[in-house]
Amino acid sequence: MQALGHKVFTGEPYDLNLFGIRHKNRTPGVFDDLIGCAWREDRSWHVRYWPATTDPGVDKNAALATKNAGGAAVLAPGQYLGVWEIGPHGKSQYEALIQTGAPVRVFRPGPGATTLDLDESTIETGYFGINCHASSMRPYDDDRSRESIRGWSEGCQTHATNSGFRSMMELASSQTLAHPTWQKFSYTLLDQWW
Repeated sequence: MQALGHKVFTGEPYDLNLFGIRHKNRTPGVFDDLIGCAWREDRSWHVRYWPATTDPGVDKNAALATKNAGGAAVLAPGQYLGVWEIGPHGKSQYEALIQTGAPVRVFRPGPGATTLDLDESTIETGYFGINCHASSMRPYDDDRSRESIRGWSEGCQTHATNSGFRSMMELASSQTLAHPTWQKFSYTLLDQWW
């Protein structure tokens, strides 16, 4: 993150650095990416990684999942300061990290696209509901994990396991408890570099 010129929070305990790493294969519909968190506590760095996808899912026709006429949203790599806060997500309204604090940049591969064609000319900037959530409607009730995202994610950052999602949310709650004025969370999406 530092090498790319992004901000890294190194000060107070539970000043979270949330990040995603998109696999270089860029396969939509599968959990082949990572979501992670790095933070300092007791003068030491702590880092956790969870299996996830940073890409949209695919519908029954193998097209990228979307309800947008312009095509699916694919979050562009970069840093999004103060982009998320804890709030209700999805039909079941469970607590997740929701886009409220800043716009994001997304690629729009086009209606019916089946591959992640990340063409810079398709980038849009705005509030598109790019959240960080679980792959389940009830992630606090069971320990389910998924192998396929199917059509559930339309560009969000999605955990493969409920336990991983809950672990991230526990860290988010630790930040807001330790620092009551820090209700926003930043996110940095990186492309796999190795």
